Amino acid sequence: MRAVGYKKSLPVEDSNSLLDITVDDPKPEENDLLVKVKAIAVNPVDTKIRMRMAPESGHKIIGWDAVGEVISMGNKVTGFEPGDRVWYAGDLTRPGCNAQMQVVDHRIVGKAPENLDDCQAAALPLTSITAWEVLFDRLQIDKPSTHAKRTLLVIGGAGGVGSILIQLAAQLTDATIIATASRAESQQWVKALGADHVINHYDDLAEQIESTGSDPVTDVACLTHSEQYFTQCMKFMAPQGRFCLIDDPAENIDITLMKQKSISLHWEFMFTRSMFNTDDMIKQQELLNRISEMVEKGQIRSTLGKTFGEMNAENLRKAHEAVESQKTIGKIALTVAE
Repeated sequence: MRAVGYKKSLPVEDSNSLLDITVDDPKPEENDLLVKVKAIAVNPVDTKIRMRMAPESGHKIIGWDAVGEVISMGNKVTGFEPGDRVWYAGDLTRPGCNAQMQVVDHRIVGKAPENLDDCQAAALPLTSITAWEVLFDRLQIDKPSTHAKRTLLVIGGAGGVGSILIQLAAQLTDATIIATASRAESQQWVKALGADHVINHYDDLAEQIESTGSDPVTDVACLTHSEQYFTQCMKFMAPQGRFCLIDDPAENIDITLMKQKSISLHWEFMFTRSMFNTDDMIKQQELLNRISEMVEKGQIRSTLGKTFGEMNAENLRKAHEAVESQKTIGKIALTVAE
């Protein structure tokens, strides 16, 4: 089959940073689906892995957002049939979706929504899983708390995770949502997704939050540059609040600042379940199916920002370059030819 991979970790501007390759067709194990990939999306994790993890030998195939059609399955798979249209984010420990076919554990795969095309659907799995786990597993924003009213600050609201997290919070919680965005078009984007207030992350956060008239911030979903915002957040967050981050801070954060207010720190990594084969892996299938239902009911929409044409090394390098610029709105997707 045709795929895109790399031999060495190289800057994206290097023509060898991603290469068109041909590899053997994968074969499903007992819990796997073999999927014919129809479209893929690009995430920051793709660019980080490309730069940080050189292949032990041969080529490494990355990519963790896909929609496709089930071709066959292992003997322990239930709930799927050949021909099913599915979507998933996959598993960091296995070859990714930048290929014509992929094997993936059925417990982290959901049925794709029928009302989205392939690129629109491919834009959602990884960010939806991340956003869902941030809101409901880490921040537990739907559970009773010491706070009569929850106020959620979303730092990096216009990115892929922020774009779906805002929608989920608006649809499934009573929290007041304050999102950060700096440009006029990104501010308009997050407002349309359901943010109650939009502030600029380049300006003083506390002053802007106070100007909204909202209750004190009880929960923070910090989706980018956590080291820049952590200290500010500790000053204005409500006592017994929750702070969740998903990125890799460029410098250490001082968690002693959390002590007096008994603020709790949470780290979200959506690959934990698949990486460690946890007993609750099936939860990711369940939440992907829930997201699919919400999309089909019109409660949430795809966060696709742009399509970059057919998946090949040249177009995928352009997509990686755009993601690395950190100026994208929503997600980038590409189609996969048969």
